Amino acid sequence: MESRPYLREIQLPPDAVPSLDMYPFSLPVIRTFSSLQFHPDMTFFVGENGTGKSTLIEAITLAFSLEGGPKSIQHITHDNASSLFMHLKLVRSFKLPKDYFFLRAESFYNIATCMEEMNNPDYLRGYGRTLHGQSHGEAFLAVLTQKLKGNRLYIFDEPEAALSPNRQMSGLVAIDQLFKKRSQLIIVTHSPILLAYPNAKIYHLDKNGIREMAYEDKPQYQVTKGFLNDYKRMLDIQYDRLI
Repeated sequence: MESRPYLREIQLPPDAVPSLDMYPFSLPVIRTFSSLQFHPDMTFFVGENGTGKSTLIEAITLAFSLEGGPKSIQHITHDNASSLFMHLKLVRSFKLPKDYFFLRAESFYNIATCMEEMNNPDYLRGYGRTLHGQSHGEAFLAVLTQKLKGNRLYIFDEPEAALSPNRQMSGLVAIDQLFKKRSQLIIVTHSPILLAYPNAKIYHLDKNGIREMAYEDKPQYQVTKGFLNDYKRMLDIQYDRLI
């Protein structure tokens, strides 16, 4: 019997919503949300800033670790999560993964500090050198390529934030290796490079709610392609919007 996906679906029963006028239930993507199914291998969430991507992913991961890192690290520096997680129903598979890991760009520094302060070789083994002894991008890539071993549920919130386009390509290869080691990945991203991963499920979040979209229909792909094909015209368009 297939052991993936570890997380099959999330549901928000209508009677579990306290008020549509209350944040985060007032967000358009939450107001119209009832359920969402995950791909056994790779699911992406994309959308403009402020649409609720991180709010949704945070609610899913809150049972694991708010700030990020593996399940064994429960490190919270600022408790500002919404109450959405208390109302979501998670539909899991018959088999749990060996571990979870939440890689979150905005709190990665805090997790790296926590791991080093614990001074436990089990946490630091595999990184080559301390995370703070590397650049932000190097440390991110070290997690993807050296620390994560597979057979787990991995949730990433904007992993491309610290990576150059070339390093994003390396990250894409690392993600593929995790998939081949029987992992399930759920990723929030703006990167058209990461979104190019074949056969992934891509959910687009906007004012109309959540819907599945093909890669080449994504604004991230279309805007990037349009810019690279004629960047001078695109710059003129953006300049005209500003004046």
